[in-house]
Amino acid sequence: MRVLVLGGNGFIGSHVVDHLVAAGHKVRVFDRSVELYREPLKHVEYRFGRFDDTFQVAEALDGMDAVCHLISSTVPGTSNLDPVVDVESNLVNTLKLLEQMRKKNLHRILYLSSGGAVYGNTVTSPIGEDQPLNPISSYGVVKVSIEKYLLMYQQLYGFKPIILRPSNPYGPRQGHVGVQGLIGTFLARILAGERLEIWGDGSVVRDYMHVSDLSRLCVSALESETCGVFNAGSGEGNSINQIVDLIRNLADEELQIDYRQGRACDVQEVVLDISKAIEAFNWSPEVSLSDGILNHLEWLRDQ
Repeated sequence: MRVLVLGGNGFIGSHVVDHLVAAGHKVRVFDRSVELYREPLKHVEYRFGRFDDTFQVAEALDGMDAVCHLISSTVPGTSNLDPVVDVESNLVNTLKLLEQMRKKNLHRILYLSSGGAVYGNTVTSPIGEDQPLNPISSYGVVKVSIEKYLLMYQQLYGFKPIILRPSNPYGPRQGHVGVQGLIGTFLARILAGERLEIWGDGSVVRDYMHVSDLSRLCVSALESETCGVFNAGSGEGNSINQIVDLIRNLADEELQIDYRQGRACDVQEVVLDISKAIEAFNWSPEVSLSDGILNHLEWLRDQ
């Protein structure tokens, strides 16, 4: 299968590319820049451009059998600062992508949505795919909108969308500047001898998923004939305070922590029910949280 990976030089994208290549697929990456942490792969074709450049995206689609759409220009914590930019850069550009795919009779697409932002605050845990969608950030609203458009294109034009709602992925090659990625940010600050900053009292619960488990799921889902929406996570929840305790033990470091006022855009608890993905794709998470944190820590120490 010939697969175009949009955002293939990013954190998640680079791992998805690795798993696609290992599975024997032909891969073309479309991204705005090269990978930060390694040299280009020999058996991967790279195209560079902007997601809002319709001509460049259309050229990248030529000859492909499927698309992995992993591009997002915002994160939950920043999207509300300028919702108009969020809509223009993510929703509008994705609609342009879908129109280009329709013109080229290219129907198979995997889209990474969000396993937390689309649900908002729920009363049920773990969260199943059938839960109401009540996002409390522009990021979540846009993700839901893209999901709906994908399903519309399925009904009207025969698209074959597979939508994954990942929890909180972490692992090697994740940026650690503090915008997104709690585990990577904490580990980088510890190694730099800096204080940790926590929004709220540390009780916020998340479902942390190692990037290799997410990437395996992406490939398995894309290789299948299945369409629909699937949660992607570990199925287990840990509070920020629990993550801090685990890192303290694994890194054997004294941690200095500053607690800041909580943010309104932060969902209090996200633990995903992943039984649907397990059954549909014969997949399950393999990397434990402690092993994953150690793996991430070792990678950071090697940088």
